[in-house]
Amino acid sequence: MQNIKTAKFSIGQVVRHRMFPFRGVIFDVDPEFDNTEEWYEAIPAEVRPRKDQPFYHLLAENEETEYVAYVSEQNLLEDDSGVPVRHPQLFELFVETSDGRYQPRIRHNH
Repeated sequence: MQNIKTAKFSIGQVVRHRMFPFRGVIFDVDPEFDNTEEWYEAIPAEVRPRKDQPFYHLLAENEETEYVAYVSEQNLLEDDSGVPVRHPQLFELFVETSDGRYQPRIRHNH
């Protein structure tokens, strides 16, 4: 039996990377690593995360650009800055609530 951990963060939550200067809104969660081996091996060994933890798909942004990121739970922190996310796809997937959080527009069943 696999020991799959409960995800610490949730869809619509704003998070930031622990080591790199970017943040984003979670739009999907994998219970454990589910990307290519090439992607995984491209991460320098000294900072490569374990595969047996949740991985998050983010509508991510840094000072220069917006993109999609795939990040391990161990490398994420809650972003409590209150600064709105500017990613251009954000409102395709989410609506902003009165408290500044993001709620999925449609529930997707995978």
